[in-house]
Amino acid sequence: MADPERQSMTEDLVEPSGRIVSLPQIARPEPRMIAEQLETGAAVPSGRAEYALTAKGLRVYYGDFLAIRDVQLDIQSRKITAIIGPSGCGKSTLLRAFNRMNELVPTARTEGEVIFWGENIYAPEVDPVEVRRRVGMVFQKPNPFPKSIYENIAWGAKVNGLVENTLRRAALWEEVNDKLDQSGLSLSGGQQQRLCIARAIAVKPDVILMDEPCSALDPVATFRIEELMRELSTEYTIVIVTHNMQQAARVSDFTAMMMLGEQRAGEMIEFDETNTIFTRPKEKRTEDYVTGRFG
Repeated sequence: MADPERQSMTEDLVEPSGRIVSLPQIARPEPRMIAEQLETGAAVPSGRAEYALTAKGLRVYYGDFLAIRDVQLDIQSRKITAIIGPSGCGKSTLLRAFNRMNELVPTARTEGEVIFWGENIYAPEVDPVEVRRRVGMVFQKPNPFPKSIYENIAWGAKVNGLVENTLRRAALWEEVNDKLDQSGLSLSGGQQQRLCIARAIAVKPDVILMDEPCSALDPVATFRIEELMRELSTEYTIVIVTHNMQQAARVSDFTAMMMLGEQRAGEMIEFDETNTIFTRPKEKRTEDYVTGRFG
């Protein structure tokens, strides 16, 4: 069993083969220190720690096609930010730009900056694998490993004692504690999605990205995921893409509105507190979209 003290001091990645690979660290403030500074108004570290992520002039191309254009966006730390807009306007592309997932598409390239705890994640010296560890992703379709429930969490956690704690934080322990040796694929869709969330938080990220995590779930399972998101937002920054306007209004603190602009490039046309976006938007296009008049 790994030494918990060593676990807290190192930033290693365990490959499926079991080999441990040390990764260059992205400097980040201690979360407790950030909270204290925000509460007291003291100076925060470089990168303005009140923001977990900041996009500056962000552009993403697929080949010659410009998918999103010149996005400027501050993601508030330990809050939930929703990204909404019609299909094809670049919401998921923007979300994946926050942890360099777009680079897995051979024709994709990114311009501009994404600042994460004072570091540009697109700087040449930054390891994208380390970025994806610190900025986790939960996908639209639940994708548990074809392993046992226990192994799904232990693979990321590395320390056996973290499995129960992680499943409890994902509101899943009471439902699976007597069948940890069963395959994660044997769970219901909602349980699988909570297992994937548990797997994401097992590696202690700072940010959790969620790409339409409830689109394939029934209302009861959706409610459980939304409850879990609110609970997790006390510890993690969450960014969610959703087509469900009611969901965005229910769970998010801030909302970014995206639309197609010139040459069908996605543009962020408005960003504000969620209540403002849904009740007093500045843009007529935002009002039309959130009230269902088009989109």
